[in-house]
Amino acid sequence: MNIDKRLLRRTRDTRKEFYLTVGLGFLGGVFTVLQAWLLSNTIDGVFLRHRALGALLTAILLLVGAIAARALTVWGSEVAASRMAAKVKLALREQLFAHITALGPAYVHGERTGELTNTVVEGIEALDAYFSQYIPQLALAAIIPATVLVFVFPLDSLSGVVMLVTVPVIPVFMVLIGSIADQLTKRQWESLSRMSAHFLDVLQGLTTLKILGRGRDHIHVIAMISDRFRRATLGVLRVAFLSALVLELAATISTAVVAVEVGLRLLYGHLEFRQAFFVLLLAPEFYLPLRLLGARFHAGMSGVAAARRIFQVMETPLPPTPERVHPLPAGLRFDIRFDGVSYAYEGGDRPALEGVTFHIPHGKRTALVGPTGAGKSTVAGLLLRFISPDPGWIAVDGIPLGEVPKREWLSLVGWVPQSPYLFHGTVAENIRMARPDADMEDVIRAAKLAHAHEFVVEFPQGYDTLIGERGARLSGGQAQRVALARAFLKDAPFLILDEATSNLDPEVESLIQDATERLMQGKTVLVIAHRLNTVRRADVIVVLDHGRVVETGAHRELLRQGGLYARLASAYGGAT
Repeated sequence: MNIDKRLLRRTRDTRKEFYLTVGLGFLGGVFTVLQAWLLSNTIDGVFLRHRALGALLTAILLLVGAIAARALTVWGSEVAASRMAAKVKLALREQLFAHITALGPAYVHGERTGELTNTVVEGIEALDAYFSQYIPQLALAAIIPATVLVFVFPLDSLSGVVMLVTVPVIPVFMVLIGSIADQLTKRQWESLSRMSAHFLDVLQGLTTLKILGRGRDHIHVIAMISDRFRRATLGVLRVAFLSALVLELAATISTAVVAVEVGLRLLYGHLEFRQAFFVLLLAPEFYLPLRLLGARFHAGMSGVAAARRIFQVMETPLPPTPERVHPLPAGLRFDIRFDGVSYAYEGGDRPALEGVTFHIPHGKRTALVGPTGAGKSTVAGLLLRFISPDPGWIAVDGIPLGEVPKREWLSLVGWVPQSPYLFHGTVAENIRMARPDADMEDVIRAAKLAHAHEFVVEFPQGYDTLIGERGARLSGGQAQRVALARAFLKDAPFLILDEATSNLDPEVESLIQDATERLMQGKTVLVIAHRLNTVRRADVIVVLDHGRVVETGAHRELLRQGGLYARLASAYGGAT
């Protein structure tokens, strides 16, 4: 059977709905037996015993009541099953998203966004049929036939034996077909994930594709991936239709065997009409749960195929938690030291930092410079707790950073990245991301400090203007000033600033530099520097090269040494 124990464990929190689903299904089976018994007695009484309808009025009313009760139990069972599936999906989606969040940007950047999104959205939705149809039907496929046999055996043991012997045929066929369909379903899910990932890549890079004249090329690529998904889907459907034919045929032949042996004994007078008709009415109902299980078997396989990827993500180990937790003291000075810090990406195959040691003094501006790939972004990732050093340690006022609760630490850190991410929402909502409880006056004050208020008030809806995904409706300078407004609103004592004033016109660049200067006042600052004028104003300059600290000092001191920093300064035309 197509059962995943990890998925079954998810029903523990929905036991009430599960028991209600199965219980109502069982009651539906009991009412089915009662309905067959009342109908066989009524027909026997009217046509064979020639009793008046009036004498059978009670039985007829009970028959109508049994039919109505059966319909209600079936409806109630489906409602309870749907609620169970909805609860499981909600809990699983929350846990999956929380786990991805806990894994952090380092994990997400190593995955294809479209594929991961497909797993969180479509993957969870694929479990709906598994929990609302397949799992309940699995239980009912065992309970209802057993219930029917309990009533059939005392009346007609031979028919009971025939049913008992023929019923394993359907599960055997399900297992045989399932072994073939499992690989096809897995291939279909992988094709869907690839298609989703590639389609999102194309949408996000559409501007680049159009500029390079490669739009039509990718149309063909998407068509090829879509065709691969189509063929995988058709393969699954082919097996699904074949299995439905085989299972229906097996159930029909089994019912026919019961009908033939009952009919022959009725013909030769070895069985009463009432008993024979009762058994004939129940024979299709006996095989119906197994037929429904076969029909929902493929929905179960789709759920299991999606669950493989879901649990692959959820079973990805989280970053190690510290053995000790050390809350930060109230008078923290933010004197930060790196001591022998190393880090490598891709499981250690791509070193980024090797034995890095340097000091970020309290209340000072420290600039981090170096050529591309030197490890500057990795240092920022370590300070933001996206990744952890291995080996080495980072200390804040002598307290190991790894022992500080992550949420507490990040509440004291402000970060302005080079390419800020703005969400599809209003200007106010994006600024308020830094402090959700901030009132509008604080939001406007932060925007003014970042020189964002001037252009925001010119929008038709002002601070309620939707700015689009990734700030699509804003210019680069406007987006950067909204990000600065976030930092002003948070007003964190430690600031990590990935300088981003390149490719901006002089007026906007001047505004951003003025806002940045104001933001850095009275804070401990780490600047990932790209422009020399920022570096000159730093109190300490740390020069990285190939993941190692090669120079440390002030601007003029490093120029006199004539090392890497002097060469970088000369290349930027500022060796003075």
